[in-house]
Amino acid sequence: MCIRDRSTQSTWDYQRKKRMIRRVHYRRKHTYRTASNKIKLAKTPGGQLALQYRTKRGKGQVCGDTGAKLNGLPHLRSKAFKRLSKVKRTVSRPYGGSRSAGAVKTRIVRAFLLEELKELKKMKTVKDQKKKIKKKEKVAKKQSPYPHSLITQSYSCLLYTSPSPRDQRGSRMPSSA
Repeated sequence: MCIRDRSTQSTWDYQRKKRMIRRVHYRRKHTYRTASNKIKLAKTPGGQLALQYRTKRGKGQVCGDTGAKLNGLPHLRSKAFKRLSKVKRTVSRPYGGSRSAGAVKTRIVRAFLLEELKELKKMKTVKDQKKKIKKKEKVAKKQSPYPHSLITQSYSCLLYTSPSPRDQRGSRMPSSA
């Protein structure tokens, strides 16, 4: 029989008790140590160890155009992010919680340039139409013996009146009267 001295026995008992205290059970049925089942040991006010389940860290929202992280938004998992109020989910500007500031700037510039391009095309077509009209007038002057002013006056004086439905019906007065 081996006799231990008290000092070594007390440290051995302390280590044994420490190991036993750290032994805790999962509260949920999922017993494997996976990424979704992380735990933290916490002491209760009564001095006992209890489990606290840890949630996964959120990556945060990213810009849909550039893929850059959006500033000013909390990094939460999608379900927790949906539960937030709208003020906390967005930034106060157009495309606030969806696109980064640089992406919005490029969109605005692109839209402006496209509008300018449309206006230029419209102006070019109007200019081309005016040229075609002038060419036709020159050709018409050479071919027509009549002056140009008479042709325009004759077309501008035409008057068209549609027949009235009353004209087709007979009179309401009796024929004997």
